Amino acid sequence: MALHLHLLSDSTGETLEMIAKAALAQFENARVVRHFWPMVRSQQHLDRIVEELALHPGLVLYTLINPENRQRLEERCRSLGIPHVAPLDPVTGVLEGQLGQMAGGRPGRQHVMDEAYFARVDAIQFTIAHDDGIGWENWEEADIVLAGVSRSSKTPTSIYLANRGYKVANIPLVVESPPPPQLYGLHRPLVVGLTTAPKRLVEIRRNRLLSLNEQGRTAYVDQERVEEEVALARRMFADNGWPVIDVTRRSIEETAAAIIKLFNERQARIAEGRASQSGPKPI
Repeated sequence: MALHLHLLSDSTGETLEMIAKAALAQFENARVVRHFWPMVRSQQHLDRIVEELALHPGLVLYTLINPENRQRLEERCRSLGIPHVAPLDPVTGVLEGQLGQMAGGRPGRQHVMDEAYFARVDAIQFTIAHDDGIGWENWEEADIVLAGVSRSSKTPTSIYLANRGYKVANIPLVVESPPPPQLYGLHRPLVVGLTTAPKRLVEIRRNRLLSLNEQGRTAYVDQERVEEEVALARRMFADNGWPVIDVTRRSIEETAAAIIKLFNERQARIAEGRASQSGPKPI
């Protein structure tokens, strides 16, 4: 039997979706029917949703700032015997105690169009414009440059990082087409090599060809050729001292988290170096 999961938010509901996704990932083969209710800001809207709750009872997760709407929803859920959870409440409560102030109570406040918002938009635009080796003349402006053979998750990882505010460029490593020399002389960006198991890479490439209705056998999916590609890329990473991440068993989110960790560690080293250089000079 499927669980009906109702997500109610007075904003975009993005936060609730992420929380639900993270929690559900802990349960294998769970049958869940999601009901997504964003921008719930009026009692009339809420009343229509409650009618659906009665028809499809299950679990309610909600982030409602308006106290009247919160109370109305909670009362209706209790009368219907439906469990309901406000997942941000415990964290908000602890923050109020630690910071000594009450939460602002503004719906969608995390999505306000501040400087960070526009920086993220700029990062996304940069990343899209520098996908798959395009725009190498501007790579020095990037925060991160990803290098790897075809189908090693460079593009989806780049887009994920861009949504976190990082300007990312990526370059495919092709045996017949060496990367531009500028790749080896970058100073500002962190260059990261992405690699994967050849066997897994062949499977991914075959599925890609099938999706394009191309079923002929080519060097693109030849096991020995793919092993050569991966070995060549690994030698390039080692020769240039670039950190390497094996994406074989990693999700995009896990790969991105590892890259962000490398980036932050590098930034910390740079800051420490600058601090030591600007310190007092011996007399």
